[in-house]
Amino acid sequence: MSKRAPESPVTEKVEIEPTEHPHIVRVATIAGGEPIIKGTRVPVWVIALHYKAGETLEEILEAYPHVPPAALVDAISYYLDHQEEVERSIEENQPERVIEEFGLKMGPKGLLTFGL
Repeated sequence: MSKRAPESPVTEKVEIEPTEHPHIVRVATIAGGEPIIKGTRVPVWVIALHYKAGETLEEILEAYPHVPPAALVDAISYYLDHQEEVERSIEENQPERVIEEFGLKMGPKGLLTFGL
C-alpha cells in the first residue's frame, strides 16, 4: 500500500491595496477592507482610539508588541490625514452599533450572544 502525500490547501491570492502611508494597507478580506497596519490585522481605527484616549506611543506599543514602532506612528499619521474616514470607522464599530446591526444580546456578565 503506498502512502499519498497530503493534498496542499488551495491558496487564494490576496490583493493588498497600498495607501500613501508605507505601513498602512487595505485588504478586502481583513477588517472589511478598512485600512490596517501592514502585516497585521490591526485596523487603523483601533490605534486611533488609543491615540485619542491620550495614550503614549510606549503604552500603545505595550498593547501591540508585535507591531513595529514606525508602523504605529504611521497609523497615527494616517488617522490625522484621514480623520473623517477613520472617525466614521470608529463610529461604525462602537459596541452598541455592532450589537444592533447583528441582533446580538448582552447577558448580565457582558457575554454577547445571537438573539435567536
